[in-house]
Amino acid sequence: MGRKIPTLGYPSRTEAVMGLRDQGLNTRQIADRIGINVTTVSALECSATRSAERQRRPSEAYGRTVVFPVDVLHVLRPHAARRGITVNQLARDIVSAVVDDDLVTAVLDDGEVEDEVA
Repeated sequence: MGRKIPTLGYPSRTEAVMGLRDQGLNTRQIADRIGINVTTVSALECSATRSAERQRRPSEAYGRTVVFPVDVLHVLRPHAARRGITVNQLARDIVSAVVDDDLVTAVLDDGEVEDEVA
């Protein structure tokens, strides 16, 4: 890992990205404010999210990756922030709650499924 570069009063660019994101700025606004490329903003945010997840649950093994549309993750962001968790953790928690409480049909409102899914 490279050295930390103090940015906008934050100890590092990564912390600046996360702080500005928490303030509601979008990727372009963050990039402009810090003076970096939008892809760098995304990379720093992704790295911080992965690092936070590893620290929170270092021994938990995750299964397969599920990709959510960016607009869905954006809508979940304030809900995750209020709970002090990452957007990805919130998405996992929501899916787990739906599965654990056998609510798939209720959530999808698609009627009864004839064949049981294994």
